[in-house]
Amino acid sequence: MSRLLREHGFGSTSFDSAAALLGHGHFEEAICIVLDIDLDGNSGIDLRRKLAEKGVTAPVIYITGNDSPANRAAAIESGCIAYLIKPFTAQTLIDTVARSSTG
Repeated sequence: MSRLLREHGFGSTSFDSAAALLGHGHFEEAICIVLDIDLDGNSGIDLRRKLAEKGVTAPVIYITGNDSPANRAAAIESGCIAYLIKPFTAQTLIDTVARSSTG
């Protein structure tokens, strides 16, 4: 995903864990944050809430391979700008990130 974003002119920083992302602290330049709903047994939605508690206002795009009405509702409630279900096309991701940069 990072390579795809870079190929389309977007900078990208990847994190190995939720804790690494939470500890990053440089969100002022981020045009968006792409989070998987399932982060090795942890919740991307919970991570989004923790980021919001820290004052992070960058838009969030969720991706998931485990779509469910409960996940979708929780994602929308958490304030995401998009909810992409795997497999999605590369162009869908790029278009969504591009929209977040104009919005």
